[in-house]
Amino acid sequence: MTVAQCGILHRLFVLDWHIFDALPAGLNVTLPVGAHHLSAAPDGSGEPWRDLVALYTPVASAVRAADGVPVVLSGDCITPLAVLAGLQQRGVEPALVWFDAHGDFHTEDTTFSGYLGGLPLAKAVGRGDMTLPEGLGMRPLAEDRAVLVDGRDLDPPEVTALAESRVAHASLRDVVDVLPQAPVHLHVDLDVIGSQHLRGLRFPAPGPHRATVAAAVRAVVAARSIAAVSVAATWFPERTDRGQTDAALAAVLGAAGVIAP
Repeated sequence: MTVAQCGILHRLFVLDWHIFDALPAGLNVTLPVGAHHLSAAPDGSGEPWRDLVALYTPVASAVRAADGVPVVLSGDCITPLAVLAGLQQRGVEPALVWFDAHGDFHTEDTTFSGYLGGLPLAKAVGRGDMTLPEGLGMRPLAEDRAVLVDGRDLDPPEVTALAESRVAHASLRDVVDVLPQAPVHLHVDLDVIGSQHLRGLRFPAPGPHRATVAAAVRAVVAARSIAAVSVAATWFPERTDRGQTDAALAAVLGAAGVIAP
């Protein structure tokens, strides 16, 4: 990977956390020149969603104040809720295009595991406990302003909930056909890349090569104005292959126009 300076219209922020777990700085991936690490930590009251307000508030603040297009890299898929909050606070009413191998469409009542990272897309459209979105100042999106892209590994309750919702569920090939007419918050969980191509994922699912994902990202960028980009490096940093993580991040950031391809 050739590490490039972030484009002049982009500001890259890094949150080195996976929910309540602090991660090594840089998430075991080579970051573009100019990346800014956010200083944050969750509170310790024992109320998970309330404690996470403290972790993600600096993300919302950074997005709200950023010049140009904010780009946020973190270790989880809850962070995009703070990106949405920051966009709304700067007067942008975005659509949400969510690339992920999984649905992230559970609520507290449907999750099997209790894993908080399996709930954020549902929270983005106002489903479940709204303590964190409300604490961040995030207003729920109308369901028809959200698109799940790929989502090939869904639990049965997510299949049911998505089918009964107005959230679009698109393949990588067909995503442009269902894009809302609005500026897009583009979220990419890097586990949308197949686990046979990206070692160390927390929730591995065989699937497409990074080039296929990048082509779909480029199609979204060509079709809509991009209001923000969030990328989730949902891997165990100590289990990854640095060549693979660098190639995955470079493919997505290059396709999104954040760095030189």
